[in-house]
Amino acid sequence: MATQIFVNLPVRSLDRSVAFFTQLGYTFNPQFTDEKATCMVISDTIYVMLLVEPFFCSFTKKSIADTTQTAEVIVSLSADSREAVDAIVDKAVAAGANTPVPAQDHGFMYERSFEDLDGHSWSYVYMDMAAVTDASPTEVGAGNEG
Repeated sequence: MATQIFVNLPVRSLDRSVAFFTQLGYTFNPQFTDEKATCMVISDTIYVMLLVEPFFCSFTKKSIADTTQTAEVIVSLSADSREAVDAIVDKAVAAGANTPVPAQDHGFMYERSFEDLDGHSWSYVYMDMAAVTDASPTEVGAGNEG
C-alpha cells in the first residue's frame, strides 16, 4: 500500500470550512465525518482532516497557533498547469480566502497562495519539469510565502 498523508488542521466552524473547500471542488469522505471532524479528499493518497478546535486539542497538549500572527504550516499542492493554479486560487478568493502575497513566477515554477477562512496557508504550484535546470531548494520550497 502506498504511503498516505493525513494533514490535521483545526477549524473554528466545520460547516463553514466544508462549504469553503466544496467551492474549491474538494469532496469529503462520509465514513470519516461527524460533527467534530471531516476527511477532505485531495487525492488517492492525500487527505486533510478538518477538526473542530476542541477536538483538535484532544490530540495535543500544545495550544493552537493564532494564524493571524503565526504560520504553523504551508500546505503546498501541485497543479497540472498555470491555468489550474489560477483557477483554484481564484475559486478560493471568490469563496472568501485572501492572498497575502502576489503570484510567484520563477520561469520553471509558478506559484500562488491563499489563506483559508481559518488563516491556514495553502500554496498551489505548477512546475514545468522540462524547464527545470539547477533550481535551488529555496526556489522549489514554499519559501516565498508571506
